[in-house]
Amino acid sequence: MNATDRLNATFLALADPTRRAILARLALGDAAVNELAEPFDMSQPAISRHLKVLERAGLISVDIDAQRRPRRLAPQPLQEAVDWIERYRRVFEQNYQRLDALLEELKARPAKRKRVKR
Repeated sequence: MNATDRLNATFLALADPTRRAILARLALGDAAVNELAEPFDMSQPAISRHLKVLERAGLISVDIDAQRRPRRLAPQPLQEAVDWIERYRRVFEQNYQRLDALLEELKARPAKRKRVKR
């Protein structure tokens, strides 16, 4: 999967509030599917589909621990998304700084007097 596809998969996965909640839970530590499903009012197969999307995006990994298959947060795709967003944040910040400078320049100029018709 190339960088563009990885970024697309990451944003697709993050677009869903259930998947974001699962990632927030995994940020606290590894968890089994039943632990991840607990706070949601949905079936185990529905949770499994969400987990598959997160796995395909590389946002989580699966460990095999005897009978358990705990999920673990994988930070690399999130970091790639943060890096992508950061590039645009810097561009917008530079634009706002230029706008601020222009506004300060305009404030510093003396006001032009209006001509009155006679």
